[in-house]
Amino acid sequence: MATVSFREERCKGCELCITVCPEKIIVLADHFNAMGFHPATVVEMDKCKGCAMCARMCPDVVIEVVKEEKQA
Repeated sequence: MATVSFREERCKGCELCITVCPEKIIVLADHFNAMGFHPATVVEMDKCKGCAMCARMCPDVVIEVVKEEKQA
């Protein structure tokens, strides 16, 4: 399982992360950030595979993906 976090205050809502997410779990939030944009957020974290395509695509480096390793 993976955890995705967004630095919402820096997100400009460009939607690039939304377009590259293979699981289609990233959406724009209903609220506005301090810059007046709808920041991106994950709606179904349990479906995230940890591929980090969203983080690689983000031009403002606001996304962090932490992939938890399974313990034996």
